[in-house]
Amino acid sequence: MKAITTTGWGPNTRLVLSETDAPTRLGPDDVLVEVHAASVNPKDWKLNYHLAMAATPVGTRRLPPIFGDDLAGVVIGKGSNVRHFEIGDEVYGMDMRLRTASLAEQARINQHRVAKKPSNLSFNEAASLPLAALTALQGLRKGGASAGKSVLIIGASGGVGTLAVQIAKQMKLHVTGVCSTRNLDFVRDLGADALIDYSKGDYRKTAGEFDIVFDVTSYETPLTCKALLGKQGHFISTGGQGASMFATPLYRVLGKKAGTVVVESYRQDLDTLADMVEQGALKPIIDSVYPLADSEAAYERNRSGRCRGKVVIQVV
Repeated sequence: MKAITTTGWGPNTRLVLSETDAPTRLGPDDVLVEVHAASVNPKDWKLNYHLAMAATPVGTRRLPPIFGDDLAGVVIGKGSNVRHFEIGDEVYGMDMRLRTASLAEQARINQHRVAKKPSNLSFNEAASLPLAALTALQGLRKGGASAGKSVLIIGASGGVGTLAVQIAKQMKLHVTGVCSTRNLDFVRDLGADALIDYSKGDYRKTAGEFDIVFDVTSYETPLTCKALLGKQGHFISTGGQGASMFATPLYRVLGKKAGTVVVESYRQDLDTLADMVEQGALKPIIDSVYPLADSEAAYERNRSGRCRGKVVIQVV
């Protein structure tokens, strides 16, 4: 089958389309998916890509592909314990293990990490959802989201942010989105009640207090956002940047309401998201679509920090 692997070593590492062995052995709880689409997340180039850079060309050839978490496709095989899915079912989901390998024509994934694809979405749209939407949903829950509370979403125009705005509105929160000037109307159209243009000054000192500060960029910490947090305010970060990864857990240890989203892929949450989509309350936002052979360019687009929504890789 065709799959994305690497060529080169260190700074010269590049993603390339290669012929590799298709998954053959299914565990009792596994489904084999013909992948129609996948998507790019910061984890892909912050972690998996750098792991590939550290491997020698010989080591890379001996490892199975490690690229891609999100997928949408069709079930073409299943293990002995799988009862929730049948051959031919259209599914979407993700697995946070290093070797999910959704940038391939076929992928093996545990049945508890996928759900039926929303009936009103294309494969490309469905593939854009799992990691980003689960991060948004679980992050808001971790912050104690409930009707009537106020939430500040930092990075409201990005992959997680666009979905967090919509999910927060579905939870009946008052949503303030932080974005650049060019994205103000875009985020307003997603449902934000109020907007902050970060290019107009340091809003962290003047924007007021919120019940939840949800930093989906991972560049902020509870300290830099101290003035934004109400007396019982909760700071939530997606992690991924050094200062946030160390400062947020430390503040939690010190008794502050702060936390980092550790995303888990549960079928129940994927079903919840699918219900929101089918009810018209949640819409995937796709920045761009690349063919599988251009995965390197898709990674570069995601790395640019200029995306409105998600970067999708079309496999089939």
